[in-house]
Amino acid sequence: MTQWITELVGRLGYLAIALLMMLENIFPPIPSEVIMPLAGYSAADGKLNIIFVILSGTVGTSAGAFFWWWIASKLGERRLKGWAGSHGRWLTLSPAEIDHIDGWFERHRIWAIPIAHVIPGFRTLISIPAGLFGTKLPRFLMLTIIGATAWNSVLAGMGYWLEGKSGAVDQYLGTAGMVIMGGILLYYLYRVFTFQARTDNA
Repeated sequence: MTQWITELVGRLGYLAIALLMMLENIFPPIPSEVIMPLAGYSAADGKLNIIFVILSGTVGTSAGAFFWWWIASKLGERRLKGWAGSHGRWLTLSPAEIDHIDGWFERHRIWAIPIAHVIPGFRTLISIPAGLFGTKLPRFLMLTIIGATAWNSVLAGMGYWLEGKSGAVDQYLGTAGMVIMGGILLYYLYRVFTFQARTDNA
């Protein structure tokens, strides 16, 4: 996986970083914890500029986040509750839980949006309540950019620092990517299989 990302970034440069980060936020096939350090490593190798690596990663992150914000804003809370009532197991949400999320998000949205961008999986999910519960687009993008820039800087800086340690990059990032993707899948399956019991106890 790390070799494929490195080759793609080598061919397409900043465009590849932006596209991969956008896809990671739409449907996380490859976590940013792999993409951005490899891009930072390429910058340390002299192939890219570290500032533009961070900027292109943030542009991609913001584009992916906007996609889910737009879908959620068009969907609307009432329709989502209807889907949750019919297909709650696969959404891993009940109508009551949607009300709970609404209240929590209303109280904490200022810090929830940027902080979510440092947590695997949540950087995708946070855009949905933001769109559903009426966060205005300029505010949503500003908070997203703050969180994404900070986290992408850390990840790209890690790759930049690992310059000259290609073995460590491959070993660490390959393992990290598999662990993160496996963890997200296992958590979803746990939510699916325990959904009915949690609903009955509510």
